[in-house]
Amino acid sequence: MPPFVTFLSDFGLEDDFVGICHGVINRICPEARVIHVSHGVRPQAVGQGARVLAGAIRFLPVGVHLAVVDPGVGSQRRAVALGTPDGRLFVGPDNGLLVPAADACGGVVQAVAIQSEAHMLHPVSRTFHGRDIFAPAAAHLASGVPMADLGPAVDPAALARRADPEHSLDGSLLTAVVQGIDRYGNIQLAVTPEELAGLFRPGKLAEVFTEDDRYYVRCAETFADVEPGELVMYEDSSGLLAVAINSGNAAELTVAGLGDRLRVQFRPAAESP
Repeated sequence: MPPFVTFLSDFGLEDDFVGICHGVINRICPEARVIHVSHGVRPQAVGQGARVLAGAIRFLPVGVHLAVVDPGVGSQRRAVALGTPDGRLFVGPDNGLLVPAADACGGVVQAVAIQSEAHMLHPVSRTFHGRDIFAPAAAHLASGVPMADLGPAVDPAALARRADPEHSLDGSLLTAVVQGIDRYGNIQLAVTPEELAGLFRPGKLAEVFTEDDRYYVRCAETFADVEPGELVMYEDSSGLLAVAINSGNAAELTVAGLGDRLRVQFRPAAESP
């Protein structure tokens, strides 16, 4: 079976960055099947990229998983490749992006710093390591190059494990970053129900605060648990908390945007709207 290379980044689709990296992979490993997981991660949002990759990994075939969300490009941060017990290999910056997904696959059992000049493109750009370091490394691994050939071993315990700063809980008040907005206007928050100490319960009433307004919302399991036009809070298919309107557009109503912070009070003063 041809090797799989999955690819996640914050590159977007407006520029040629994604296509160039895809081309580099296939020049080095023509038989590689490249799966584009997402290139819509908010620019430089390492925490979002880590959550998206960790949420997607169980649905992806075993292979090489390339991820590039790299605000530290050109700095002293390491380029790394990681191995997990199920045979997956992860390639990307050592900034916390890769470790949550690797942990979901059993943890990191092998790690190396990517330093081999023979497995890079030259000259190496100071600002496009995705093209010159990460994509070539992923392609060489997919073609069968041993991970140890890419550079010296790294202690897995020394890998960066990014603390998640994109949500906080103060009693019953949640503050969370808007991680995603889909084409239906559903608002995905950077928090899972399990991180809410039991505050999220289907049937419960909560209150959402934006910069300009406040809205009552019903905690539920799916859209149809509320009437058309009503706000609903639920666990989405990625396992994250989300706000939607049954048969409506929650992002338009609340004027919420990517990167905004929403507050959710799970013990509102009123018991009904």
